[in-house]
Amino acid sequence: MKRTRLLALPLLIALLPAAVLAQDTWPAKPLRMIAPFPPGGTTDVLGRIIAQRLSDALGRPVVVENRPGVGGNLGNEFAAKLPPDGYNILLSSSAQLVTNPHLYKRLGFDPLNDFSPVSLVAGSGQVLVVHPSVPVRTVQQLVAIARAKPGSLNFGSGGRGTPAHIAGEVFQVATGTKLVHVSYKGGGLAVNDLVAGQIDMVMSDMAPAVPQVKAGKLRALAVTSERRSQALPDVPTLAEVGIKGSIPEVWWVLMTPRGTASPVIARLNAEIVAMMKSPELQERFAQLGLNPLHSTPERVTELIRLETPAIGKVLQAAGIQQE
Repeated sequence: MKRTRLLALPLLIALLPAAVLAQDTWPAKPLRMIAPFPPGGTTDVLGRIIAQRLSDALGRPVVVENRPGVGGNLGNEFAAKLPPDGYNILLSSSAQLVTNPHLYKRLGFDPLNDFSPVSLVAGSGQVLVVHPSVPVRTVQQLVAIARAKPGSLNFGSGGRGTPAHIAGEVFQVATGTKLVHVSYKGGGLAVNDLVAGQIDMVMSDMAPAVPQVKAGKLRALAVTSERRSQALPDVPTLAEVGIKGSIPEVWWVLMTPRGTASPVIARLNAEIVAMMKSPELQERFAQLGLNPLHSTPERVTELIRLETPAIGKVLQAAGIQQE
């Protein structure tokens, strides 16, 4: 009887999930963080800050891998197909998880069923920035020019359906203006061309725009958030200057491929919570115009379910249709 049990023991061990056996030693090698946009944008900047913090906490390198394309869809699809072994994570956002399902007939991933959420990590509104050559210093002056010469001004974005694009379309509806949309493969690229004077304005994420504003290379006219940004305290909100329009704030979230072991999710979540409570990180985020966030994995799923139908109404009002 004892001999039979001894012979069966290796078989039982082999049947145990690898993640259960490995949880005491995880992480045993470097982790990969997929950023679904090019370098220079908020997702990339945020990802590198979080990756460094996680590297320090876990004792293993966390390497950011940029996988841009199709409004972030390609990176999300790539991450969804990676092994759920605890060594692959994704930095996604409400733009891909909540907005893109309304814009693309084929996403390549299921926001609710292809991922195991870890935690929210940041939130932010946008900032309306113009090149200094545009002869305006207020939103009212910008609107006056745009109304007087429809189509004479253009605005850049990180691609169709990105927050900058949605904000630009909502702005046009709210102000009765006509602007020309110029699409890029990432928000950072749009801001770079704005600095170079190739386009007139961008409803940019805060992170790539704030340093350029502080350096005097761009002029900030307003922020889309409900309250003024700590990073740009002298810049009014759109509501303060009389522009009405629902421009949703963006949130970013850490995800893993569905099926990642619960102990790994719990450890990553705990590290995010600790990270976001750090005064040093809070100051770094404030400088970039980002709000540090943390949550339970369940809260991420709840937000996706709640905000997906709501953003559909915003897109419909702005005339942004599925392609």
